[in-house]
Amino acid sequence: QVRMEESGGGLVQAGGSLRLTCAASGGTFMTYAVGWFRQAPGQEREFVAHISLISLSGSSTYYADTVKGRFTIARDNAKNTVYLQMNSLKPEDTAVYYCAAADRRYFSGSYSHYKEYGYWGQGTQVTVSS
Repeated sequence: QVRMEESGGGLVQAGGSLRLTCAASGGTFMTYAVGWFRQAPGQEREFVAHISLISLSGSSTYYADTVKGRFTIARDNAKNTVYLQMNSLKPEDTAVYYCAAADRRYFSGSYSHYKEYGYWGQGTQVTVSS
């Protein structure tokens, strides 16, 4: 069973950058797809980005429209780690950010639906000031 742990959150001014790290332990990391979600106070959990398993042609990535062009997700299977590089941050990006793993045996392909992911970290707070 894989365990996920996020780090790298903090306070940043609008227009700044942060890189979140998601470290996985246990399980076989390369058999999990990974997503990032976020949740602001009083709001629903929101899909941010997804990265697939690595195949011969590499990994596929998907982004929410709200972050496309500003955020980049990447994975390093050798380090059991997924990164979320966040640039041009906006106050509306303020939220707790969670990484989550989806077991390839049960993943249906609906990468933006949180129920696809069975393993979640505790979250890391990102605050963007205006």
